[in-house]
Amino acid sequence: MLERQLTTDAKGHFLNTNQCFSADGKWLVYDTRNDDSKIGRTGSIELVNVVTGEVKRLYHTRNQTEHGPGVGAASFSPAVNRVIFIHGIRNADEKNPYGFTRRTGVAIDVNNPEMPIFMDARDIKEPFTPGALRGGTHAHSWSGDGQRLSFTYNDEVIAQLSKTNPDVQDLRTVGVMFPRKVAVADEANGENNCGEMFSVVVAKVTENPVAGSDDIDKAFDECWIGKRGYQKADGSWQVSAIAFQGNVKDENGGTKTEIFVVDLPADLSLANQGESLAGTVHHRPDVPMGVKQRRITFTKEGVIGPRHWLRSNLEGTQVVFLSKDPSGFINVFAVSPNGGPVKQISFHLFDIQSGLNFSPDGQYISYVAQNAIYITDVTTGESKQLTESSSDDDRPVSAVVWSPDGKVLAYNRYVKNEDNYLQIFLLEKE
Repeated sequence: MLERQLTTDAKGHFLNTNQCFSADGKWLVYDTRNDDSKIGRTGSIELVNVVTGEVKRLYHTRNQTEHGPGVGAASFSPAVNRVIFIHGIRNADEKNPYGFTRRTGVAIDVNNPEMPIFMDARDIKEPFTPGALRGGTHAHSWSGDGQRLSFTYNDEVIAQLSKTNPDVQDLRTVGVMFPRKVAVADEANGENNCGEMFSVVVAKVTENPVAGSDDIDKAFDECWIGKRGYQKADGSWQVSAIAFQGNVKDENGGTKTEIFVVDLPADLSLANQGESLAGTVHHRPDVPMGVKQRRITFTKEGVIGPRHWLRSNLEGTQVVFLSKDPSGFINVFAVSPNGGPVKQISFHLFDIQSGLNFSPDGQYISYVAQNAIYITDVTTGESKQLTESSSDDDRPVSAVVWSPDGKVLAYNRYVKNEDNYLQIFLLEKE
């Protein structure tokens, strides 16, 4: 494969960890960060044509400062020509800056740039609105059919309560939104907003997990399972499901990260009796009726390595993650969404440095290791180094993303110069 630098202008070009390519494979979407931690300071979402290098600005924030609102982590829908990204709350300032509980999901139709579509409604004042959230969404990911979006979530109401009540904590969790408009009183200060989609929390977290149990105090870095779900052990088909990382307490009370699955019902708008999808001033939102949560790994080491999102192949037969192998190196492992044995996929005698992505046909997994781009054959475990190892100054960073046809790999690299801007590179079949 041939390596080619796609962007050259003097600014950052930060690719999300997945879903960066348009459905036709012609465009990549990115934000203009030069540092992963600087979403709050970043004001633009852009597109670049993978053939011509043409750049188009898709969206820019108003009144952008170092405190927000900020945008980042953009993803293309697989079904329509639409992009979603993190957007800080519009009234961000020094007193109330961009933060975990102060962000939302905004979409832009590519043919209608600069026109924000607020996807998840936000309502932080009682009485709370079912289908709206009271905090911040992040890391939005489209389902295979483009109808639902998953996200991680932190609750502003609970975060404020935790300042005066030590028994309550703002615990990160995972949610889902689906098409159904939610109306909220839109205050003049921009704190609340209506939404095009109905949002719910789908992972159950608790402040005090019982040691040795399947209770979790954090749910995060999830993925959709399969393009259309997965086949259960009894032969039936689960149409919609998410795998996520969950922090449990081991027998000694230490924290360990394992993998969980939530099977989702067709209708996510119904609450269990006596519970509230909207939450209360003293209680975080409850999960919808029919959501089934279960743990699928019981490993010695747990999930270990650089921050990464779980990934599933399109058939929904495997969920892959990083962990430490018996030799002590960070490698790729896989497990069925039904649980069962964990299988080691890669066998490097060095650590993997980035997140993972499946090729569209499910044959390969891509990632960064030894400051180079690697792929590993899921069936044989054979690994190939596709680029030369770089110095730390011009190393590849973050995940390596496949085009929809599997012929192109896109990734970020720092280009060594006086500014060290983050640029987009491509690997293309000769």
